Amino acid sequence: MTEPNIKAVRLDERLIHGQGRLWISNLGVNLVIVANDEVAKSHIQQQLMSSLMPESVGIRFFSLQETIDKIFKASPRQTIFIIVKTAQDALTLAEGGVPIKELNVGNIHMKEGKTRLTNFIAVDADDLHALKTLHEKYHVDLNTRTTPLGNDVGSDFDLNDYVAKH
Repeated sequence: MTEPNIKAVRLDERLIHGQGRLWISNLGVNLVIVANDEVAKSHIQQQLMSSLMPESVGIRFFSLQETIDKIFKASPRQTIFIIVKTAQDALTLAEGGVPIKELNVGNIHMKEGKTRLTNFIAVDADDLHALKTLHEKYHVDLNTRTTPLGNDVGSDFDLNDYVAKH
């Protein structure tokens, strides 16, 4: 089995939006996989996200299990950007064998019961458990860059250190 050419994996509750387009163009990928069970069933959400994509980039909306089942069938020519909605989604992919070396945690909305870590990231016990497991069991490097350049507020937050201590 050939290892898929995954350029990046990003956790963003908004999935594909304006900021997500920045990542796509900066990474130079030719395939985006939105890995989320809910979106895989929602043609309306798929249409909205597809409208934001450049024509030169393919997009697939897979359930988590479909992503696990299909990722190793990707052609070596496919340069892939995977976007997940939650930390649990990322963990499910890792548990299913998707090779995630690094996870960009770009946006987890603030809600009651969550602890704000940066302007764009707030975690509860479930988020923290998933991130900690990704980091400790699957050796995933976690970062908090909100843009590909990483020079924005919150980019220097050490999420690896935070999950190790909590």
